[in-house]
Amino acid sequence: MSIKVGDSLPDAVFTVMTPDGPRTRTTADIFKNRKIILFGVPGAFTPTCSMNHLPGFRDNEANFKAKGIDEIVVVSVNDVFVMNAWAKQSGAEGKITFLADGSAAFAKAIGLTADLSDHGLGVRSARYSMLVNDGIVEKLNVEPSVGKADVSGADALLGQI
Repeated sequence: MSIKVGDSLPDAVFTVMTPDGPRTRTTADIFKNRKIILFGVPGAFTPTCSMNHLPGFRDNEANFKAKGIDEIVVVSVNDVFVMNAWAKQSGAEGKITFLADGSAAFAKAIGLTADLSDHGLGVRSARYSMLVNDGIVEKLNVEPSVGKADVSGADALLGQI
């Protein structure tokens, strides 16, 4: 069963890169008492993720912050080193927080996975975006196809806030 508007995010542990190396952050660390934009992507450096999905959130950081958003967060089923390299390469370092969900535990817990085994990628995150307020999902946009970033794009979510 997929997460829906009104649901609380499940407890989860992510890995993030810090100046001191990889560290863990929990759902509570990130979402408690804060308004967060969370978007999920199937994979760092993949074409739709890198050229269509992430740039909209990076480029609209100020617009989201003007609407009271505390942080923009992206999560993907990749390791922390890949996510760190993607943050630097994409120009989003310092604008978006990159969470590694290396084993797809979070994607599975919220019921938003995509089996991309036919493409050699295994189980990944579905493509989505959401507004989370104090750990509660207020807006949720799940893309019908992982190869598109329209329904779950920054402009769509920005228009809902």
